[in-house]
Amino acid sequence: MSKNYTGVIIEQSLKKKLILQKLKIIKTKIVKVTKKHQTPWIKQWTMHTVEILNNDAEKIAREVSESLDSEHDWYADFENNKFHYIIFYKKVFKVDILNKKQYVKVIKYGISLGIPDYQLEF
Repeated sequence: MSKNYTGVIIEQSLKKKLILQKLKIIKTKIVKVTKKHQTPWIKQWTMHTVEILNNDAEKIAREVSESLDSEHDWYADFENNKFHYIIFYKKVFKVDILNKKQYVKVIKYGISLGIPDYQLEF
């Protein structure tokens, strides 16, 4: 049986923050932005650890994709014991966590957007 999904959504990555009201937020951590984050237009990341019901994962992934800031390149992700959703603006990848080769496309896509490779270590 698949577990519920958990992952992190950075509040500042969202253009439409209403999506957060649909999610169960387990924990919130605020991190001061450093040069390494490569997001100089903001001062902090508000990182929400969320839980998503197994049956809602596909729908929530699409909604998060539509909610992400289109001006800057971000991603959000959540996973359970079988699948990993990696969500970019208007693009969602669903990866079988046992098939590491499926991450190659995701990493290439993220790098093509200018996301630092250290942030794409899945």
